[in-house]
Amino acid sequence: MIQFSHVTKEYAGSFEALSDVSVFIDKGEFVFLTGASGAGKTTLLKHIYMEEFPTKGQVFVGGYDSTYMRSRDIPLLRRTLGIVFQDFRLLSDRNVFENVAFAMRVTGRKEREVKRKVFEVLALTGLSHKCAYFPPQLSGGEQQRVCIARAIVNDPLIILADEPTGNLDVAVSREIMAMFQKINSWGTTVIMATHDEFLKQQYHYREIVLDRGVLIRGGDITVRPKIGRMFA
Repeated sequence: MIQFSHVTKEYAGSFEALSDVSVFIDKGEFVFLTGASGAGKTTLLKHIYMEEFPTKGQVFVGGYDSTYMRSRDIPLLRRTLGIVFQDFRLLSDRNVFENVAFAMRVTGRKEREVKRKVFEVLALTGLSHKCAYFPPQLSGGEQQRVCIARAIVNDPLIILADEPTGNLDVAVSREIMAMFQKINSWGTTVIMATHDEFLKQQYHYREIVLDRGVLIRGGDITVRPKIGRMFA
């Protein structure tokens, strides 16, 4: 599903954000991407949705290869992905329904299909009663639910979540994790970048651990995730 083959990413001044990283993530896995701030977690995620490209090595995502990637193919790749950011990145001048619908409309879907699917994912994320609310009217947990709804509305094969519980308390973090586990139960691959010790202690998934750009644990393709704890 996803493979990094000896990937190095250098920035100005010869700084290596990733250094000879090789890792495989199988279809349907749930993995934690961990490490201290500045370890390279976000850089690795950006290589998956190809906002960044390796200085050396190759990244394979589904049938796409970073070495031969054309600019016109990047939107096609991203349609197979759902991305959840820590800072939400919601459109403050659009309500919940419009924020989620936007992700479908940019792909040219018919309005009837957009309405049906948006209401479906809002129900799944417990936001049906908030569809006319604007982001500033929502709590942090509710805003993150909108982000998750937006990420899954196009039925992605892979979910990338960058510190999705970083600004949330423990109770809300459990609710958000339960949603990701439900999404994973559909067969969707989930990759969650986090440095949250609570998550790592409570949910026993494979950890891919980075330290200043170096992969120090969890890259072995023979490693499979353990069953995580489920919260209703």
